[in-house]
Amino acid sequence: MAQVDAALVRAERSDKRVLLVMGANWCHDSRGLSGWLAEPRFAEMLEAKYEVVYIDVCYPQRGEGCNIAIAQRFGIQSIKGTPTVLILSAQGLLLNRKSAPKWRNAASRSEEEIYVYFDEFVPES
Repeated sequence: MAQVDAALVRAERSDKRVLLVMGANWCHDSRGLSGWLAEPRFAEMLEAKYEVVYIDVCYPQRGEGCNIAIAQRFGIQSIKGTPTVLILSAQGLLLNRKSAPKWRNAASRSEEEIYVYFDEFVPES
């Protein structure tokens, strides 16, 4: 939670959003998404627009998982698949409630689709 709080402070100071990637190192799609986000093209765009925080959710399919309270803080009651990607305003408002849990297929999405989602992100109503 401290990492999230620090990212919100940095986002407020720099007029950015916070990108919380709630995933796990055992998850094919979490690894796929983080691999794309580390590419120079993505890293440059993300640096300009987001404070990025990776959150380990352990094994949510077994018991409680871990760090679920972070998702709950922003209105996501459970992690149904990984990664779950939250985009927050600097004030901590969840801006992508509908699409946050829909990243379970991240490894099969195209580079361009992923890039455009984050680069041209518009808050959901």
